[in-house]
Amino acid sequence: MISKNETLGSLNPGVGNLQRAFAIIRLLAQAPPEGARVTQLAKAVGLTQATVHRTLVSLVAEDVVEQDARTKRYRLGIGLFVLAARAGNPMNLRDLCRPALLRLCASLGDTIFVLARSGFDAVCLDRSEGPFPIRSFTGDIGGRIALGIGQGSLAILAFLPEAEREEVIRFNLPRIRELGMFDEVYLRTEIENVRALGYAARNTGLLEGMAGVAVPVCGRDGRAVAALSVGTITGRLGPERLPTVVELLKREAQTIGPKINPFDPTLRRPVQSLAALLPN
Repeated sequence: MISKNETLGSLNPGVGNLQRAFAIIRLLAQAPPEGARVTQLAKAVGLTQATVHRTLVSLVAEDVVEQDARTKRYRLGIGLFVLAARAGNPMNLRDLCRPALLRLCASLGDTIFVLARSGFDAVCLDRSEGPFPIRSFTGDIGGRIALGIGQGSLAILAFLPEAEREEVIRFNLPRIRELGMFDEVYLRTEIENVRALGYAARNTGLLEGMAGVAVPVCGRDGRAVAALSVGTITGRLGPERLPTVVELLKREAQTIGPKINPFDPTLRRPVQSLAALLPN
């Protein structure tokens, strides 16, 4: 049910067609998943049912709105999302993260990674080298690792919606076990630690002498789509320095998150988006 308090205010029949159409579109954006009835929309915008129905018919013809044949309710159509996919922030995730990557590398003096989710994996989208030689799970740009292995991918996994996170865990556990890394109890404990702390920094000892810390980069919906990660030698990430590193990472991640275009193709196809950067 649409609340009148959630609308833009009443409109009258003299309002232009375009403004009327957008008022209805905004109301449908607030409606429940099953959509809204003509009577609800008419009452909310202060127009007659006939006027609202005519507007809806026009919007359906443009594929911006669709009607459920069974319930007769209206909801936003796929055409609107197609238009939105061509709008938003013109910069992709790699472009958005690059300045933060350079700032972090310069201020911390360590290697910084940007990891993006790709299905059940995390892909190294970008990296900026620090002065210390390090090894990482993903290696160079374009490298990938199962979600749950390494700080960056663990930070992403921990901040996925619960049902999605469970599906990834179910799929990736056999892959993780094959590598002889850890079991389900350990992985779930680590995920809970990351969710409680807001960052991943446990040194698993899998890469001797290496240490890392990562924070999730979340979109406006709170879903983790990427991670900012520091890779360094163990001696440079002790308990005295760790809070400072985490604070800097979180600050940059919080700046990037609201700028992410949810339709960014980099989020759906990170490997393909890197094809031009990788050697033939």
